[in-house]
Amino acid sequence: MALNIVLLEPEIPANTGNIGRSCVSTGAKLHLIKPLGFSLEEKQLRRAGLDYWPQLDWALYEDFADFEAKHPDGHKYFLTTKAHRRYTDAAFRDGDYLIFGKETAGLPEELLLAHEEDCLRIPMVKDNRSLNLSNSAAIVLYEALRQLDFEGLESEGALHRLHWKNG
Repeated sequence: MALNIVLLEPEIPANTGNIGRSCVSTGAKLHLIKPLGFSLEEKQLRRAGLDYWPQLDWALYEDFADFEAKHPDGHKYFLTTKAHRRYTDAAFRDGDYLIFGKETAGLPEELLLAHEEDCLRIPMVKDNRSLNLSNSAAIVLYEALRQLDFEGLESEGALHRLHWKNG
């Protein structure tokens, strides 16, 4: 199993490309919910930095109801600037879904009200509108991975030409 990043109606291909790259690097699955603000054609993907798209585990859904019907199980967290709880207050588990809204409007308020206890926020200074979508996804994804002790990920890296003194 793995963590899941869900983008509801993403609008900017570069953000989706960055999030896709984070998913490939962490073993997370990317779920895209229509309508998309860009095309999934190969040319568009390359432009968005997704030349590694074949490595990405991803799925496409017609709308949020389609996504929910195909994923009735698994804990779902809704990331929003409007939440009461911080993302660090959640106890993430393998298989969780981290759901983010579109860049210009976030998640629909009706969806937030229906899942109030599962809404999470990233703390920011007062009156700041929001963080970049791909940055927000990376922040929350890596907190979830930290809580899972980075299971399945490399714990140390190697130098290209030289060697660490204690390694």
